[in-house]
Amino acid sequence: MKVSYEFADGTTSEVEVSEELGTMIIGSRTAEESADRKERRHCWSLDAILYEGTEYGTQDDDPAEKLRQEELHERISRAFSHLTAIQQRRILMLAGGLSEREIARREGKDFKTVHESIESARKKFKKFF
Repeated sequence: MKVSYEFADGTTSEVEVSEELGTMIIGSRTAEESADRKERRHCWSLDAILYEGTEYGTQDDDPAEKLRQEELHERISRAFSHLTAIQQRRILMLAGGLSEREIARREGKDFKTVHESIESARKKFKKFF
């Protein structure tokens, strides 16, 4: 059985493997794709404000709300500056809608490594909130 691999740089390679190993690899890929679909299904978008009504949006005329937003932005910026460059990049990718598995695939790293890095970044963030 031939199994193809796609690398992070876009190149592909085919490898001849035994039937048993090929079945295991295909099953693993199927399970991973299923987990990715489940993660994407549970994402929430701020664009929903447009469809849910203005009661979910902020009032631009309220000076107290504007001050709260500025303070929040300052705290987020300060917390973000305490992250390593790798953690910052991964958090931005996560905020951009990528799953941890997709980030790991793009960076060519193990899922567990990316997960631990993001969890560490979350813990650093919690210290500021």
